Amino acid sequence: MKQVKLYNVIFPIWLILFFPPVIFITLAGNFIIDSLIIIAAYFLFKPHEELNWFRFYKSCILKVWVFGFIADIIGAALLFACAVLQDYIGISDKVIEALMTNPFNNILATLLVVVAMVISSLLIIFFNHQYVFSKLIDDELTRWKVAGFLAITTLPWTFLIPTSIFI
Repeated sequence: MKQVKLYNVIFPIWLILFFPPVIFITLAGNFIIDSLIIIAAYFLFKPHEELNWFRFYKSCILKVWVFGFIADIIGAALLFACAVLQDYIGISDKVIEALMTNPFNNILATLLVVVAMVISSLLIIFFNHQYVFSKLIDDELTRWKVAGFLAITTLPWTFLIPTSIFI
């Protein structure tokens, strides 16, 4: 008989963010943060000479928001896959328990979270550079700077929040 692992019932904060009704709060929060970061990027990097900040913002906010959320979902899916497939990929119960409750309790759990965050970050850079700003920002270096700035500041930092502080 297979043992039931109680920590698999505990949803980590990074997973709860993608379930209704919390997802609506997550979406709204991401939209607000993305908005502030796009406006900050406009004033920091001056990416477009002809568009004022509001027109620049309007021309990219929806794409930045959607692609950023997709990147976050992919990072969370990686962590979720580690938990679901732990027996197949050889991850110990202690690592998964730390991943679900507090990644700082185990170095491998911390590394898994950091890898998921880096993957999300690279996807944010790729999506923004290739799809959002490709026709909006002519200068290649500026496009990389804006995409990188967005990636660093909009990383899914919630992946690091220990669920254990809420239990």
